[in-house]
Amino acid sequence: MTDVQPGTAAHPANAHRITTDSEITALLGDPTDAVRNKVRHELLDIDRQWIAATPFVVVSTSAPDGSCDASPKGDPAGFVHVIDDRTIAIPERKGNRRADGYRNVLANPHVGLLFVMPGRGDTLRINGRAHLVSDAPWFDDMVVKGHRPVLALVVEIDEIFGHCAKAFMRSKLWHPDTWQPGAVPSRANIAHLTERPLDSVAALEVYYGASYSSGLY
Repeated sequence: MTDVQPGTAAHPANAHRITTDSEITALLGDPTDAVRNKVRHELLDIDRQWIAATPFVVVSTSAPDGSCDASPKGDPAGFVHVIDDRTIAIPERKGNRRADGYRNVLANPHVGLLFVMPGRGDTLRINGRAHLVSDAPWFDDMVVKGHRPVLALVVEIDEIFGHCAKAFMRSKLWHPDTWQPGAVPSRANIAHLTERPLDSVAALEVYYGASYSSGLY
């Protein structure tokens, strides 16, 4: 990572960089007792219900050098398997094979999960320690369209808590009248510009078209 020098556009000389915990508290204030004490260490029935209704999870990891990765995982609602009150498993399907987050876990097991339910502004957060498995008896419970997971990320829960809806409310994420999917070029155009310049946009439009979903599993 390149160091950013004071006086540059990225770090103007008159910008005040926050460097202490006390500065954060002075700006944001102290959390209420309810917020401070909301962290749990085992799944409640309501948490199990939330996980069962969730089709989308963001998995955050970090390498020993501090570099980070946030990877989206999605499947039909309930795809995350609850092993017990302190352990869950997230299946891996066919993908681009980079496996950045999984390689991070091999060196640094700490992970953060964000469970997102469409139409809901509040989310469920889980922090814990993870490891990878290539098979287990409960893989049979994570079969989708006849396909078992390629592997699974097993997360031992350290913390679990609900997160309020303010970010979703401010962004109006679930308000269709605010959606602008055409504000940036299509996925095919982006791939041509950044990843696959030797492929024509027309060929990429076909690749990312209706047949793309046939390779999900």
